[in-house]
Amino acid sequence: MASQERKPRRQRLFVAVDLTDGIRKGLSAWGEAELVDPALRPVRPESLHVTLVFLGHREADEAEAIEAAVRRVSAPPVLMKLEDPITLPRRRRAAVFALPAPSPAASDLHHGLVDRLVAEGLHEPEERDFWPHVTVARVRAEGRGSRRPAAVARRPGDLPEWLKEPFYAVRLTLYRSELQPGGARYVPLAQVELS
Repeated sequence: MASQERKPRRQRLFVAVDLTDGIRKGLSAWGEAELVDPALRPVRPESLHVTLVFLGHREADEAEAIEAAVRRVSAPPVLMKLEDPITLPRRRRAAVFALPAPSPAASDLHHGLVDRLVAEGLHEPEERDFWPHVTVARVRAEGRGSRRPAAVARRPGDLPEWLKEPFYAVRLTLYRSELQPGGARYVPLAQVELS
C-alpha cells in the first residue's frame, strides 16, 4: 500500500528504446563541446533515448496495465544509427535540436507495441508517422512569460564519425516523465532486455 501512495495518481508515460552507455557518454562529450549556446538546455545524458510510443497522462490503473503489457514484449536488439543534428520545427525558430535515428527495427518495434497497446484498449495511435530520433537539447524561452523560443546563435556542429556508426540498443523501458523546473526527469517503471 505504501508504494502506491508514493506514485502520482496521474502519470505522464512513454515507452522508449534506451541508448547504450557508450553512446550516451559519447553524446555527452559531444554536447559539452557543441551544445554551448546559452539559449540551449541540453538533455541530461541519462535521459537520452528514442521514444517509441508517447502515452500521455494516465491514471494509476492504466499505468499498471501498460506496465504489464510492456513487460510481455519480446524482441531482438534494435539496430540503429544516429545522424547529424537538425532543428524542429524546420520552418520556424528552433525549439528543439534532435538527432535522426533511422532504424527499420525501431519502426517494427514501435508498430508491434502500438498494435499490442491498441488491442488491449490502452492506446489510440497517433496520426503522424513514427520518426525515430534522439532529442539532445531544447531551446529556452525568449523571455520571462514568453513561449517563443530564444534565438540560437551557435548551432551545434556535426557528430563525430564514430557516433554515426550503427549500434544495437538492447533495452526497452516504460518511463514516467516528471516535469521539473530544470527539465523533465524520467523514472523507469518497467524494463525489458531485448535479446
